[in-house]
Amino acid sequence: MMAIVKNIVALFTAFAVTALTMGSAVAAKGQAEPWQLGFQDAFSPVAHLQQDFHDTLMILITAITLFVLALMIYVAVRFNRKANPTPSKTSHNTMIEIVWTIAPILILIVIAVPSLKLLYYADRIEVADMTLKATGYQWYWGYEYIDEEELSFEAIMLEEDELKEGQPRLLATDNMIVLPVDTNIRLLITAEDVLHSWAMPAFGVKLDAVPGRINETWMRIEEEGVYYGQCSELCGARHGFMPIAVKAVSKEEYKKWLVKAKEEFAGLDAPAVNVAAASTVTQ
Repeated sequence: MMAIVKNIVALFTAFAVTALTMGSAVAAKGQAEPWQLGFQDAFSPVAHLQQDFHDTLMILITAITLFVLALMIYVAVRFNRKANPTPSKTSHNTMIEIVWTIAPILILIVIAVPSLKLLYYADRIEVADMTLKATGYQWYWGYEYIDEEELSFEAIMLEEDELKEGQPRLLATDNMIVLPVDTNIRLLITAEDVLHSWAMPAFGVKLDAVPGRINETWMRIEEEGVYYGQCSELCGARHGFMPIAVKAVSKEEYKKWLVKAKEEFAGLDAPAVNVAAASTVTQ
């Protein structure tokens, strides 16, 4: 008996700890946190709409679940053998059959309308202020600033002995993508070898990188800071070791960075730096 009580206390303690840590975890910007429940905070219009749509669906799903639960309880109480010793022999009820056919259709239509609107909104943007191309390799990402002449580089995960203070393990990269805030950014995504997926939860972006095909989406970063994502398509032995790091800065800082970046990355050819290390399987 004492063991059961201890298990119940431990269970409630775990729920309490989760609830207490949930607020601080979700409030963190740019990366997931231990014990996090729910989404990361949204910092792009698409991410905001995705979370609003999710919350709306949760309300709808909860209402349906509670209705079905109440209906099952009513049936169990009202029509059990003791309360209803002589059951009805009715085999059909036209009205009920019409209702349980039409009601799900109407619910799906209600869900489909905002869902399709969100899909089209996230698909592409008519007028972009800049374009960034991301190419997936085994196992790192390459980036090209389409609007800037010969500005491209590769971003490879930092190993543990390379991390500086404040840089998260398995998420930090040797080169960060630097992007301006309050800017409509067209994102072109492709791959060189196998399927990858460029995913940034804080921006509401998760798009497959397919060899021989360019997929398109967009984002507009709302606040300055550092944001992290990862490849979300099983792409080989080091799938879990090709992170994405974005540094969002003001438009003025971005212009200054462009000047330095063009000097730093000028004349760089196809990925050659650290490729050997990137292709080594971590044991």
